[in-house]
Amino acid sequence: MNETEIQGNKLQLARRMASARYDPALLEAGHALASNDLPAAEALLRPYLKQRPTDVRAIRMMAELAARIGRLVDAENLLRRAIELAPGFTAARSNLATVLYKQHRPLDAIAELDEIGCDDELAEMGSAGLKAAAMSRVGRLDEARDIYRTVIASRPNEPKVWMSYGHVLKTVGERAEAIDAYRRAIELTPTLGEAWWSLANLKTVHFSETDMASMGAALADPRCDHEDRFHLHFALGKALEDAGKTEPSFRHYAEGNRLRKAELRYDPNEINHHVQHSRTLFTVEFFAARSGWGCDARDPIFILGMPRAGSTLLEQILSSHSAIEGTAELPDMPALARRVAGKRDHDASYLDTISDVGADNLRALGEEYIERASVQRFTDKPLFIDKLPNNWPHVGLIKLMLPNAKIIDARRHPLACGFSNFKQHYARGQVWAYGLDEIGSYYCDYVTLMRHFDSVLPGFVHRVIHEDLVEDPQAEVKRLLEYLELPFEPACLSFYENPRAVRTASSEQVRRPISREGLEQWKPFEPWLGPLKEALRPVLQDWHR
Repeated sequence: MNETEIQGNKLQLARRMASARYDPALLEAGHALASNDLPAAEALLRPYLKQRPTDVRAIRMMAELAARIGRLVDAENLLRRAIELAPGFTAARSNLATVLYKQHRPLDAIAELDEIGCDDELAEMGSAGLKAAAMSRVGRLDEARDIYRTVIASRPNEPKVWMSYGHVLKTVGERAEAIDAYRRAIELTPTLGEAWWSLANLKTVHFSETDMASMGAALADPRCDHEDRFHLHFALGKALEDAGKTEPSFRHYAEGNRLRKAELRYDPNEINHHVQHSRTLFTVEFFAARSGWGCDARDPIFILGMPRAGSTLLEQILSSHSAIEGTAELPDMPALARRVAGKRDHDASYLDTISDVGADNLRALGEEYIERASVQRFTDKPLFIDKLPNNWPHVGLIKLMLPNAKIIDARRHPLACGFSNFKQHYARGQVWAYGLDEIGSYYCDYVTLMRHFDSVLPGFVHRVIHEDLVEDPQAEVKRLLEYLELPFEPACLSFYENPRAVRTASSEQVRRPISREGLEQWKPFEPWLGPLKEALRPVLQDWHR
């Protein structure tokens, strides 16, 4: 938690204390929470709740503590208890919505916020932004945009609200308005690194010398915190790359990665173990013994692989077909994988338990996936796309749950893909993407597992090489549609005219015709890519097969 957040917590606490009588121990616990001294807060709250188990204020504080240390299920249970005791406790309900949202349950979060009242009331409480974010997550983008406009009308000088408004505008294709919103956020807080990065992440904004000087000044400002700092380094890296200043560009990318990596926990051995275990478990015999199991739905098309490999382009092409609806990068398959593992709060391998899951349960899991994905569907097209790249470790589970699903492996040259990930900051996930050697190792594990499934499930996965698609889009699109058992439609080649919302970093790029522009952007940086090349050595020569 940064200093600004701590001060904000203290201010909110002071306001709450002014309107209620608090036991001194509870007051002290509140101050400890506001200062992010979690051990002290817990030491005060536990004995207090033992004596007063129905004090909803203390229950809410304990829930906040649980949420901060990542125990979201515990936080949810505590907040539901507080609301059960005091149904009108709107602050607890707002906290519950936040916890649900963090558990990737945006519909549940929206339902709780709807209980609170109108958007004006939510804006007054500071929860309208959460409702708009949840609306965005389930594709209700016009509603999200309207909520942000309501918030901005009442609180026009809040930079993060302007920034979030810009995110929605970008997603729905209102590029000029999004740029204006990001610029307004920067005008209000020049050190707001995420707003600078949001401009850079449009991929079409070219920064001026004045912009670059402003970012440099923001980095020199002592008020610039850790999160602002790494966002600024990524943005400056992009600005300098566009200006042809390769060496300083790489230095900023490297520093942004170093700062971001320091916040994350990533062990490359975990994904490597998953890959090796999958290769041992998922054999021809394993799948043959489960033939006919799972849900027989034919709706899903999974586009998976490495991020920055052309998956958004494929989604845009396919969603231009009359039979296919594009949705988003759905979190549902990883969530169901955690279900099989018996855990909800953190990633866990399901490979130790999947052999014991019976036919009925696999069918139920497949049906649940279809039901969960339906939240993101707004047309009557018979097929839909789930574009989460991180589904590649779950190909075996997908085959068991949804044996008639189609899977497309979006693949790009490893150096081009690796460097593109290195210069990309992700809002969440992709914890492997902040070191050249780790990116290379992750790419190798991905290729190794996909080759295994090519062997044991021949024809189940269809591979699209990004460079081939760029060179001959018509041939590759026809080949792709043949795999999907669909007729060719010319609209798939004029995908850039498709007005659908696009929620990924490539949102602006897929609104233009296919170009060779990005194929060799890594080459000027080759002198610094030694760690990536070394890690990629096992697949660098034959990565495309």
